Amino acid sequence: MGVAERNGSLVIEELHKKFHVGAGEVIALRDINLQIREGEFISIVGSSGCGKSTLLRIIAGLENGHSGTVRLGDRRVSGPGLDRGMIFQEHRLLPWLTVEENVAFALNGRTPEDKRLVREQLELVGLSGFARAHPHQLSGGMAQRVAIARALINQPKLLLLDEPFGALDALTRIQMQQEILRIWEVERTTMLLVTHDIDEAIYLGDRVVILSSRPGTVKRIVPVELPRPRDRSSYEFVQIRKEIYTEFFHEAEKPFAYAI
Repeated sequence: MGVAERNGSLVIEELHKKFHVGAGEVIALRDINLQIREGEFISIVGSSGCGKSTLLRIIAGLENGHSGTVRLGDRRVSGPGLDRGMIFQEHRLLPWLTVEENVAFALNGRTPEDKRLVREQLELVGLSGFARAHPHQLSGGMAQRVAIARALINQPKLLLLDEPFGALDALTRIQMQQEILRIWEVERTTMLLVTHDIDEAIYLGDRVVILSSRPGTVKRIVPVELPRPRDRSSYEFVQIRKEIYTEFFHEAEKPFAYAI
Protein backbone atom coordinates (compact mmCIF):
# COMPACT_ATOMS: atom_id res chain seq x y z
CA MET A 1 0.00 0.00 0.00
CA GLY A 2 1.48 3.35 -0.96
CA VAL A 3 1.26 6.51 1.06
CA ALA A 4 -1.23 7.97 -1.40
CA GLU A 5 -3.66 5.10 -0.66
CA ARG A 6 -3.63 5.62 3.08
CA ASN A 7 -6.00 7.71 5.09
CA GLY A 8 -4.27 7.88 8.44
CA SER A 9 -6.00 10.95 9.82
CA LEU A 10 -7.37 10.40 13.33
CA VAL A 11 -10.30 12.27 14.88
CA ILE A 12 -11.31 11.85 18.53
CA GLU A 13 -14.48 13.57 19.68
CA GLU A 14 -15.92 13.89 23.19
CA LEU A 15 -14.17 10.74 24.37
CA HIS A 16 -15.06 9.79 27.92
CA LYS A 17 -13.93 6.66 29.77
CA LYS A 18 -14.63 5.50 33.30
CA PHE A 19 -13.79 2.32 35.20
CA HIS A 20 -15.89 0.67 37.88
CA VAL A 21 -13.77 0.01 40.95
CA GLY A 22 -15.54 -1.85 43.71
CA ALA A 23 -18.75 -0.01 44.47
CA GLY A 24 -17.49 3.23 42.93
CA GLU A 25 -16.10 4.46 39.65
CA VAL A 26 -12.98 6.19 38.43
CA ILE A 27 -13.06 8.62 35.51
CA ALA A 28 -9.94 7.98 33.45
CA LEU A 29 -10.57 10.26 30.46
CA ARG A 30 -12.97 13.17 30.10
CA ASP A 31 -14.00 15.06 26.96
CA ILE A 32 -10.94 14.21 24.86
CA ASN A 33 -11.04 16.06 21.53
CA LEU A 34 -8.09 15.65 19.21
CA GLN A 35 -7.42 15.82 15.48
CA ILE A 36 -4.29 14.28 13.98
CA ARG A 37 -3.36 14.80 10.35
CA GLU A 38 -2.29 11.96 8.12
CA GLY A 39 1.47 11.39 8.34
CA GLU A 40 1.80 13.45 11.53
CA PHE A 41 3.95 12.33 14.49
CA ILE A 42 2.19 13.17 17.76
CA SER A 43 3.63 12.76 21.26
CA ILE A 44 1.39 12.46 24.32
CA VAL A 45 2.71 13.23 27.80
CA GLY A 46 1.10 13.45 31.22
CA SER A 47 1.52 12.43 34.84
CA SER A 48 1.11 8.84 35.99
CA GLY A 49 -2.54 7.80 36.02
CA CYS A 50 -3.74 10.47 33.58
CA GLY A 51 -5.04 7.87 31.11
CA LYS A 52 -2.37 8.02 28.39
CA SER A 53 -2.18 4.27 27.88
CA THR A 54 -5.96 3.93 28.22
CA LEU A 55 -6.35 6.43 25.39
CA LEU A 56 -3.95 4.44 23.22
CA ARG A 57 -5.78 1.18 23.94
CA ILE A 58 -9.10 2.77 22.97
CA ILE A 59 -7.63 3.95 19.67
CA ALA A 60 -6.21 0.45 19.12
CA GLY A 61 -9.66 -1.02 19.72
CA LEU A 62 -8.46 -2.97 22.76
CA GLU A 63 -10.62 -1.06 25.26
CA ASN A 64 -14.37 -0.56 25.09
CA GLY A 65 -17.11 0.78 27.33
CA HIS A 66 -16.37 4.42 26.50
CA SER A 67 -18.51 7.20 25.10
CA GLY A 68 -17.62 9.52 22.25
CA THR A 69 -16.14 8.60 18.89
CA VAL A 70 -12.77 7.66 17.45
CA ARG A 71 -12.43 7.72 13.66
CA LEU A 72 -9.45 6.64 11.59
CA GLY A 73 -9.88 8.02 8.10
CA ASP A 74 -13.55 7.59 7.23
CA ARG A 75 -14.15 4.61 9.54
CA ARG A 76 -15.20 4.55 13.16
CA VAL A 77 -12.96 2.50 15.45
CA SER A 78 -15.02 -0.24 17.10
CA GLY A 79 -12.39 -2.94 17.70
CA PRO A 80 -8.92 -4.10 16.73
CA GLY A 81 -7.93 -3.94 13.07
CA LEU A 82 -4.97 -4.28 10.73
CA ASP A 83 -5.22 -0.56 9.94
CA ARG A 84 -3.57 0.05 13.33
CA GLY A 85 -0.26 -1.32 14.58
CA MET A 86 0.86 -1.15 18.20
CA ILE A 87 4.24 -1.36 19.90
CA PHE A 88 4.48 -1.87 23.66
CA GLN A 89 7.26 -1.26 26.18
CA GLU A 90 8.07 -4.98 26.08
CA HIS A 91 8.80 -6.38 22.63
CA ARG A 92 6.42 -9.35 23.15
CA LEU A 93 8.21 -11.53 20.63
CA LEU A 94 7.43 -15.25 20.63
CA PRO A 95 10.64 -16.87 21.93
CA TRP A 96 10.25 -20.12 19.96
CA LEU A 97 10.03 -18.28 16.61
CA THR A 98 12.86 -16.77 14.59
CA VAL A 99 13.02 -13.06 13.82
CA GLU A 100 11.50 -13.55 10.36
CA GLU A 101 8.78 -15.82 11.78
CA ASN A 102 7.91 -13.25 14.43
CA VAL A 103 7.61 -10.53 11.79
CA ALA A 104 5.52 -12.80 9.55
CA PHE A 105 3.24 -13.83 12.44
CA ALA A 106 0.73 -11.04 11.67
CA LEU A 107 0.33 -12.21 8.06
CA ASN A 108 -2.35 -14.65 6.99
CA GLY A 109 -0.15 -16.91 4.92
CA ARG A 110 3.38 -17.73 3.85
CA THR A 111 3.21 -16.80 0.20
CA PRO A 112 6.17 -15.49 -1.85
CA GLU A 113 4.62 -12.02 -1.44
CA ASP A 114 4.59 -12.46 2.34
CA LYS A 115 8.25 -13.46 2.29
CA ARG A 116 9.06 -10.37 0.24
CA LEU A 117 7.23 -8.15 2.74
CA VAL A 118 9.16 -9.71 5.63
CA ARG A 119 12.47 -9.11 3.85
CA GLU A 120 11.52 -5.49 3.18
CA GLN A 121 10.57 -4.85 6.80
CA LEU A 122 13.78 -6.41 8.11
CA GLU A 123 15.74 -4.24 5.70
CA LEU A 124 13.80 -1.20 6.90
CA VAL A 125 14.76 -1.81 10.54
CA GLY A 126 18.33 -2.87 9.69
CA LEU A 127 18.05 -6.53 10.69
CA SER A 128 18.40 -8.37 7.39
CA GLY A 129 21.32 -10.40 8.76
CA PHE A 130 19.33 -11.63 11.78
CA ALA A 131 16.33 -13.22 10.04
CA ARG A 132 17.12 -16.69 11.45
CA ALA A 133 18.04 -15.51 14.95
CA HIS A 134 15.79 -16.12 17.97
CA PRO A 135 14.74 -13.38 20.42
CA HIS A 136 17.16 -14.52 23.14
CA GLN A 137 20.03 -13.86 20.73
CA LEU A 138 19.06 -10.19 20.30
CA SER A 139 19.82 -7.07 22.32
CA GLY A 140 16.92 -5.07 23.74
CA GLY A 141 17.14 -2.51 20.97
CA MET A 142 17.25 -5.20 18.28
CA ALA A 143 14.21 -6.93 19.77
CA GLN A 144 12.28 -3.65 19.66
CA ARG A 145 13.28 -3.25 16.01
CA VAL A 146 11.73 -6.63 15.32
CA ALA A 147 8.57 -5.47 17.13
CA ILE A 148 8.50 -2.36 14.93
CA ALA A 149 8.88 -4.49 11.78
CA ARG A 150 6.06 -6.77 12.95
CA ALA A 151 3.79 -3.79 13.65
CA LEU A 152 4.48 -2.34 10.18
CA ILE A 153 4.19 -5.58 8.17
CA ASN A 154 0.52 -4.96 7.29
CA GLN A 155 1.27 -1.34 6.37
CA PRO A 156 -1.09 0.19 8.96
CA LYS A 157 -2.53 3.65 8.59
CA LEU A 158 -1.64 4.42 12.21
CA LEU A 159 1.20 3.22 14.44
CA LEU A 160 0.62 3.43 18.20
CA LEU A 161 3.69 3.46 20.46
CA ASP A 162 3.11 2.89 24.18
CA GLU A 163 6.38 3.76 25.98
CA PRO A 164 8.26 1.61 23.43
CA PHE A 165 11.74 2.55 24.65
CA GLY A 166 11.07 2.78 28.37
CA ALA A 167 12.87 -0.48 29.22
CA LEU A 168 16.03 0.38 27.30
CA ASP A 169 19.23 1.93 28.63
CA ALA A 170 19.78 5.63 27.94
CA LEU A 171 22.12 5.23 24.97
CA THR A 172 20.02 2.53 23.26
CA ARG A 173 16.92 4.65 23.87
CA ILE A 174 18.43 7.58 21.97
CA GLN A 175 19.47 5.25 19.15
CA MET A 176 15.94 3.85 18.94
CA GLN A 177 14.46 7.34 18.88
CA GLN A 178 16.64 8.07 15.88
CA GLU A 179 15.62 4.76 14.33
CA ILE A 180 11.87 5.30 14.67
CA LEU A 181 12.30 8.80 13.27
CA ARG A 182 14.17 7.40 10.27
CA ILE A 183 11.41 4.85 9.69
CA TRP A 184 8.74 7.54 10.00
CA GLU A 185 10.54 9.71 7.44
CA VAL A 186 10.64 6.76 5.01
CA GLU A 187 7.12 5.39 5.57
CA ARG A 188 5.24 8.55 6.59
CA THR A 189 2.89 6.43 8.68
CA THR A 190 0.83 8.46 11.15
CA MET A 191 2.41 7.83 14.56
CA LEU A 192 1.08 8.40 18.06
CA LEU A 193 3.61 8.08 20.90
CA VAL A 194 2.86 7.89 24.64
CA THR A 195 5.92 8.70 26.74
CA HIS A 196 7.02 10.01 30.14
CA ASP A 197 10.19 11.40 28.57
CA ILE A 198 9.70 15.09 27.73
CA ASP A 199 12.87 15.26 25.62
CA GLU A 200 11.73 12.20 23.66
CA ALA A 201 8.33 13.79 23.07
CA ILE A 202 9.91 16.98 21.71
CA TYR A 203 12.61 15.20 19.69
CA LEU A 204 10.08 13.04 17.85
CA GLY A 205 6.79 14.90 17.78
CA ASP A 206 5.35 17.46 15.40
CA ARG A 207 3.13 18.38 18.33
CA VAL A 208 3.17 17.45 22.02
CA VAL A 209 -0.24 16.80 23.59
CA ILE A 210 -0.24 17.41 27.35
CA LEU A 211 -2.90 15.56 29.33
CA SER A 212 -4.02 16.81 32.72
CA SER A 213 -3.89 14.60 35.80
CA ARG A 214 -6.82 12.24 36.22
CA PRO A 215 -9.34 12.54 34.81
CA GLY A 216 -7.24 13.05 31.72
CA THR A 217 -8.23 15.92 29.48
CA VAL A 218 -6.29 17.68 26.74
CA LYS A 219 -4.72 20.46 28.78
CA ARG A 220 -2.57 21.94 26.04
CA ILE A 221 -1.07 21.13 22.65
CA VAL A 222 2.44 22.46 22.06
CA PRO A 223 3.65 22.67 18.44
CA VAL A 224 7.29 21.71 17.85
CA GLU A 225 8.28 23.81 14.87
CA LEU A 226 11.93 22.80 14.79
CA PRO A 227 13.81 21.33 11.82
CA ARG A 228 14.93 17.70 11.98
CA PRO A 229 17.28 16.33 13.16
CA ARG A 230 16.70 18.28 16.35
CA ASP A 231 19.41 19.50 18.69
CA ARG A 232 18.35 18.73 22.26
CA SER A 233 20.76 21.38 23.59
CA SER A 234 19.57 24.20 21.32
CA TYR A 235 17.93 27.28 22.79
CA GLU A 236 14.66 26.59 20.95
CA PHE A 237 14.50 22.97 22.15
CA VAL A 238 15.21 23.99 25.75
CA GLN A 239 12.50 26.66 25.62
CA ILE A 240 9.90 24.12 24.50
CA ARG A 241 11.04 21.79 27.28
CA LYS A 242 10.58 24.59 29.83
CA GLU A 243 7.16 25.37 28.42
CA ILE A 244 6.01 21.77 28.85
CA TYR A 245 7.55 21.37 32.31
CA THR A 246 5.71 24.50 33.43
CA GLU A 247 2.40 22.77 32.73
CA PHE A 248 3.44 19.90 35.02
CA PHE A 249 4.58 22.24 37.79
CA HIS A 250 1.09 23.74 37.85
CA GLU A 251 -0.25 20.30 38.79
CA ALA A 252 2.49 19.40 41.26
CA GLU A 253 0.28 19.87 44.33
CA LYS A 254 -2.49 17.60 43.07
CA PRO A 255 -2.76 14.14 44.73
CA PHE A 256 -0.82 11.31 43.11
CA ALA A 257 -2.98 9.03 40.97
CA TYR A 258 -2.16 5.42 40.28
CA ALA A 259 -1.69 4.50 36.62
CA ILE A 260 -4.57 3.08 34.62
